[in-house]
Amino acid sequence: MDERLLGILADSFPKILLPGLMVTIPLTVLAFSLAMAIAVAAALVQFARVPVLTQLCRFYIWVFRGTPLLVQLFVVFFGMPRIGITIEPFPAAVIVFSLNEGAYCAEIVRAALESVPAGQLEAGYCAGMSYLQTMRRIILPQAMRTAFPSLSNSLIAMVKDTSLASNITVTEMFMATRTIVAATWEPLALYIEVGLVYLLFSTVLTKLQSIGEKKLGAYQRQEG
Repeated sequence: MDERLLGILADSFPKILLPGLMVTIPLTVLAFSLAMAIAVAAALVQFARVPVLTQLCRFYIWVFRGTPLLVQLFVVFFGMPRIGITIEPFPAAVIVFSLNEGAYCAEIVRAALESVPAGQLEAGYCAGMSYLQTMRRIILPQAMRTAFPSLSNSLIAMVKDTSLASNITVTEMFMATRTIVAATWEPLALYIEVGLVYLLFSTVLTKLQSIGEKKLGAYQRQEG
C-alpha cells in the first residue's frame, strides 16, 4: 500500500466517522424508537383482535414488508412533492425507516405476545387487574424479554440499512464516502474503510445485545 493511499485513508477516516456519529447513529436511534412504538401498538391491536384496527394493521404490515425500503424512500422523498408534500431528507429517512422497521418488529412482538401462556392473562384477572393493567404489568414484559434477541438483530440490521438514506441526499457515512471516492478515485480502499466502520458499530451493538441477553437470562432464572 503506497503512501498516497495511506494518506487518503487516514484523512478520510474522521470524515467518514463523524457523519456516522452525527447522522447515522441519531437516524438509527430516532427511527428505531419510533419503530418500536409503532410495533408495540400494532402488535397489541392484533393480539386483542380489535375490529377494523386489526385489518388496518395487517394492511400496513403487508405493504411495508412487501415493498423494498429503497422504493419507500423514493416515494416519500421524490414522490410526495408531486402532491404538495415536501419533506427534508433527514425527517423523510426517519419516517420511512420507522414505518418499515415498525412493520417487521410488529410481527416479532406479536409472536412474542402469543408465546406467553394464556393462563398469565387469567392470573391477572384473578388478581383484580384490568385487561390493560395485565398487559402492561404481566404479558408485555414477558413478551418483550422473548422478543429482545430478534429486536436487537433488527436494530443491527437498521444501522447497515441507513446507508440507503444516501440515495435521498442524507449526508450519512456512505454519502460522505461516496463524496471522498469521487474526489480521490480510490473506491476499493474507501468502501472497505466505510464497511469496517459499519462493522465496528455492528460489533458494539452485538456486544450490548449479548450483555442484555445474559442479564435477561439471569433475571428469568431468579424468577424461576
